[in-house]
Amino acid sequence: MEAAQYKVSLEIFEGPLDLLLYLIKKDEVDIYDISIERVTSQYLDYLETFKLLNIDLASEFISMAANLMYMKSRTLLPKREQPPEEDAEEDDPRWELIRQLVEYKKFKDAAGFLHRREVEQERIFAHSPLKEKNPADEEPLPLAEASIFDLIRAFQNVLKRFEEARDFGDIIDDRFTVSDKIEHLMATIPPGHSLSLQSLFAEATSKVEVIVTFLALLELMKMKQFRARQTSLLGEIEIERTAPE
Repeated sequence: MEAAQYKVSLEIFEGPLDLLLYLIKKDEVDIYDISIERVTSQYLDYLETFKLLNIDLASEFISMAANLMYMKSRTLLPKREQPPEEDAEEDDPRWELIRQLVEYKKFKDAAGFLHRREVEQERIFAHSPLKEKNPADEEPLPLAEASIFDLIRAFQNVLKRFEEARDFGDIIDDRFTVSDKIEHLMATIPPGHSLSLQSLFAEATSKVEVIVTFLALLELMKMKQFRARQTSLLGEIEIERTAPE
């Protein structure tokens, strides 16, 4: 089955701390109130999905998984039975991770602020005549680029609903290949057109086809032929075929 053999090489600039911050924001909880048990379970689910898609991950993701599992085991033990920690200042094993997340979030927020200021400055032109704005002429807010974690979350939801709605049994469908799906997407979606990510899988008839279609999309995004955007955090993801310049 090509879905199991096809290896996707993506430039994933986000690291394990980015994934943890994403999971925390998704659950709408404060960093200081994170549940190690819940975040570990979700983190491992993401790693399993990356493994299912045969996507290479940096060793830091595996190291963080081991660290989370260790912290989870400590939180499940009574304090009197927890292993001693060298130079430990707190009884709560979460604190070192929380410190890392807080510091990392400060740098991310600062980088985001500087990027927004840079974009704002690019729109300022000296000695421009003032013109009253007409609300009807205002352009809609541009869609934000969806991260790889947004795409994986959406794929997980599609796969889960697909499995719940259909009984796969022991049927394995080998008709679909990543190359075929790449050609299909390029042939059916004109440049400049967009559609919801969910609709990509509307006609899928097997789990294999769902996986292969998603792999084809990732490959096309890597080739700059498609891009994924969303109107808000955790919002609906739109897939757009890039128009030639």
